[in-house]
Amino acid sequence: MAETGKQPSVNVFDERLETCSTDPMTGFFRDGCCNTSGMDGGVHTVCAVVTEDFLEHSRESGNDLSTPRPEYGFAGLKPGDRWCLCASRFLDAHEHGAAPRIRLAATHKRTLDVVPMDVLTLYAMDIS
Repeated sequence: MAETGKQPSVNVFDERLETCSTDPMTGFFRDGCCNTSGMDGGVHTVCAVVTEDFLEHSRESGNDLSTPRPEYGFAGLKPGDRWCLCASRFLDAHEHGAAPRIRLAATHKRTLDVVPMDVLTLYAMDIS
């Protein structure tokens, strides 16, 4: 049986996980952070600053993040919004040249199970 409890709030640097966004409220737990647990099958752990290219790629891939879904309390994303992306969706966007910039300090360590650190650093906003 899969572990369902919340995993430690640690980023890819083994430091305290920073908040990704509270407006819009993001995260698997809708706590503003890219926290995860065994229940998070999508591994929503990458703190991205979405772009129009990424939103278009996501829509074309069957995951429309820009259309409001009021029945779920979702206003839809617009370029510049920060959002906890599924690690596999981020990797797919990278492979198709549509990956957005990311905040590593707000990206959960579990991301490294899916996306190599050298790929993450290509899009990092918070390292030089």
